Amino acid sequence: MELVKSLKQSKIIKYAFLALLGSIILAVSSKIKIPFYPVPMTMQTLAVLVIGVLFGWKLGIATIILYLFEGIIGLPVFAGTPEKGIGLIYFTGPTMGYLIGFIPAVFFSGLLRVDFKYNLFVRFILNFALYSFSVSFIYIFGLIWLNNFVQADQLLAFGALPFLPAEILKISILSVVVTLLNKETLSWRSFR
Repeated sequence: MELVKSLKQSKIIKYAFLALLGSIILAVSSKIKIPFYPVPMTMQTLAVLVIGVLFGWKLGIATIILYLFEGIIGLPVFAGTPEKGIGLIYFTGPTMGYLIGFIPAVFFSGLLRVDFKYNLFVRFILNFALYSFSVSFIYIFGLIWLNNFVQADQLLAFGALPFLPAEILKISILSVVVTLLNKETLSWRSFR
């Protein structure tokens, strides 16, 4: 009985450590700005997808919630913090919808898997579709919330279109990497 209790505690500690590590990776990825056209690209949406792929949906959601909590209580983990403000005031600003959209994005990227029975090309296409679907929730939630700050006729021009080329690039890179990994390599990734 003590062994079972000890193993459960060990598992909880491992998951807490992984969630903390994931939240740090998200914070760092939000600060990386790569020159790109038409706007600089951060690695944050890629990090969200990778967390889903590596951690699975349960631990992925826990990681995103921890990250959001860290930002809400005032840690400068969000893109643009601390220079544009911190805490709840920053969180409830124009980017809140995008941040909330991380939750369904990590859920779907962590839940859905492409079967290895398909050839590489088909797996790439399916992975690309899966990650595009997952990222779409970031933009759907983001645009719905951004509508409170931007006129409806300018919503896509400000809230989505400038970011699409970078998203396509990031999704393509992740799709290639996941497609090229074999079943045995990916078997360790499930922390569910």
